[in-house]
Amino acid sequence: MTPSEDPEPRPRGWHDVRLVARVRVRQGTDRVRAAWFPILQASVAAGLAFAIGRYVLDHPYPFFAPVCAWIALGFTADRSLRRVAEIAAGVAIGVGLGDALVHVIGTGLWQVALVLFVAATLARLLDRGALLTTQAGVQAMIIVGLPTLAATGGPFGRWTDALVGGGVAFAIAVLTPSDPRRHPRELARNGTLEVAGILHELAGGLATRSVSDVEDVLVRGRASQAALDEWHEVTTNARELVRLSPAHRKHRGELSRLVAASVLMDRAMRNTRVMTRRALALLESPTVHDLGAAGRRIEATAAAATELASALGSGRDPARARAALLASAGALDPFVIAPADWQVQSLVLLHRSLVVDLLEAAGEESGAARAALPEI
Repeated sequence: MTPSEDPEPRPRGWHDVRLVARVRVRQGTDRVRAAWFPILQASVAAGLAFAIGRYVLDHPYPFFAPVCAWIALGFTADRSLRRVAEIAAGVAIGVGLGDALVHVIGTGLWQVALVLFVAATLARLLDRGALLTTQAGVQAMIIVGLPTLAATGGPFGRWTDALVGGGVAFAIAVLTPSDPRRHPRELARNGTLEVAGILHELAGGLATRSVSDVEDVLVRGRASQAALDEWHEVTTNARELVRLSPAHRKHRGELSRLVAASVLMDRAMRNTRVMTRRALALLESPTVHDLGAAGRRIEATAAAATELASALGSGRDPARARAALLASAGALDPFVIAPADWQVQSLVLLHRSLVVDLLEAAGEESGAARAALPEI
């Protein structure tokens, strides 16, 4: 049997679909695990706002009370008091202005355009926040475009409902403060574990010389990109939010490091996919290549990446991960790993780039990370 042959040939189509589905399910489960409590908070806030509008204010259909509470709190843990207040104020401004003008000018094409212009202009006058302006415009258009929607409770019933919803949301945010680092840390751990897991599987595929296993690694690598994108997006947003919160400003340094690590880990994932494609080509080559030593070096890097994931997820200094990655980098001499095989040497060169990315993600300076590699 040649190295390019798989001991158990399998059709790739449905197998790849199932593999991608498993990755997506795992990522979705991680998102649910991170979001279930914020969703519960927002759901309780919406129900409480509806109850106040219905049983305290005696509005038969207090539609905008739960709407404002839900919009202001959202479904993520990346909240700040300013953001909640900004969204709640935007909803209240839009609903109030729309309520006032619809009783004066009625509804229609030009009324919608006019109310949107006035609401957005007023929001920009009051505050620089983009969320406030967006919500003010959207809610004003809803009031004018759907004038019969929950139009109960007097001429300003919908406005008071919006105030109730915003007030409940703000109270929930004040009474249940959250650490802005928690979700970014979790995403950092999951994203780095994706890279580590792919490297583990690649090392295993090289050890068994299984083409299908390495093909699986490539499929998983492509499907894992969403986790890294979410890490970067959420962490960037959290870093921007702490700038507005004096209580959380002390966390800005760690969040900035996590943003930088997300960029470097994205680069590492891309290098991992390139390295996997190169490994696949070597396995499918009619020439038999000795990939044992290269696979063992990849396994060592995977173990170091797992340690890095643990450090990023807990917020501690990744000193042990740096030490392991420095040791891995120091062993990546292509002329020692594959003295007479330039094709395997090319795989090692790709591995060197990957380790530099991981070292920088672990806090090593760029120059020091490159200096750790053997000279060639």
